[in-house]
Amino acid sequence: MRDHAATSFWLQTANDDLTPRPPLDGTTDTDVAILGAGLTGLWTAYYLKRADPSLQITVVEREIAGFGASGRNGAWCAPDLNITMSRLERLHGMDAARRMQQATYDAVDEVGRACAEAGIDAGFHKGGEIILSRGPQGEPSLQGAIEEYQRFGFGDRYRIIGGSELAMRVRVAGATRALVSDDAAVVHPGRLVRGLARAVERLGVRIHERTAVAEVRPKDASGRATLVTDRGDLRAPVVVLAGEAYLSQLPGLHRQLIPLYSLIVLTEPVTDAQWAEIGWAGREVLASTRLSVDYLSRTEDGRILFGGRGAPYRWGSPIRDEYDHHGPTHERLRGFVRAWFPSLGDIGFSHAWGGPLGMPRDWHPTMAFDPGTGIATSRGYIGHGVSTTNLGGRVLTDLVTGARSPLTELPLVNHRSPDWEPEPFRWIGVRYSQWALGRLDDEIARTGKPPTGRTLAERIANH
Repeated sequence: MRDHAATSFWLQTANDDLTPRPPLDGTTDTDVAILGAGLTGLWTAYYLKRADPSLQITVVEREIAGFGASGRNGAWCAPDLNITMSRLERLHGMDAARRMQQATYDAVDEVGRACAEAGIDAGFHKGGEIILSRGPQGEPSLQGAIEEYQRFGFGDRYRIIGGSELAMRVRVAGATRALVSDDAAVVHPGRLVRGLARAVERLGVRIHERTAVAEVRPKDASGRATLVTDRGDLRAPVVVLAGEAYLSQLPGLHRQLIPLYSLIVLTEPVTDAQWAEIGWAGREVLASTRLSVDYLSRTEDGRILFGGRGAPYRWGSPIRDEYDHHGPTHERLRGFVRAWFPSLGDIGFSHAWGGPLGMPRDWHPTMAFDPGTGIATSRGYIGHGVSTTNLGGRVLTDLVTGARSPLTELPLVNHRSPDWEPEPFRWIGVRYSQWALGRLDDEIARTGKPPTGRTLAERIANH
């Protein structure tokens, strides 16, 4: 049996029994069948049950609730999507982009509200967000970000700080200025996802773990779609695909997402004297202007989490346990911790883990339902999933129940991303992008010159 507590610090400290629930026992009919007991599937079950308590809802999960990104992430519950407001405007118009951005702010607050309502101790703490420029080369990026927020009407939520004001918030080596906001929160992802699983069970939702889905079939003549599992078929008028990156392993979905690995290191608890040097008393979520992405959070017990991209994409989009660890990337992340916080000296690291994100070809999340096939899905968060999964659960609830609402008019609804290219073109393109962004970040740090925005790597990053 797999040691699920070893998956991440979050599952290890979730204060929950990780013994797998019983698997599906033969072919079963239900009203709504959900693939995946992560945050997308569980929030969907939660809101569907609140909308119609009579619904029979069954969730099947290959491992245990929270095994995927929901139990491995960087603890950010923050607004924004990976796709920019400017690009949403080009695709869907200014009003749609504004409504989508507002929905991301609302989703952060809804996570906190729903946890309180359901009695989930998720450690929700709305301390805000700080995006740092570690040197003047990053300051144009901060200025461009605040100008975009201002243009779309959200400028009052953000400000740029520097000098003594930044030092009062957090002291990071080389930091010159920062974009700050009050709109982000930090959570304990393990307690959130495991608590949500218990909450939906109390509402009458059935969760079957250690049940692997091999195929998804649309509605047949009986009016039921099917999840074909190794434990029997699960049939329902509505099937919800909530497997995020793991959906890429299913026939018919293999090129709709690629699994892009994000890795994390976690320090031993920082001493009170070291915290006095660092500050960070507000437990804001932190990041920098690096193109290849970093993200930090401070845990309740005083550790520093540092996450980032860099693990190489693998030919054919496989997902393997061994890819959760990549020695060179994890060591690079440890080096970043020491570079950001020199006062930590030779602090030890207690945990290192990782996992795949689901990345669509156009970086555009999707929340969709096709009544003809009976198949619904919410996916493509690319690292912004803790808040966006909650939004996805509410959007799918309205789509499935037929309720017209402002949520069903959001520009993510029923979006269809193009498929990724077949191999070898997929591997060549993704690996080039990873290499080029990392190389450009190193060049920016070495020269102190801001990015021009004209390189191929930057055009890809701002896609």
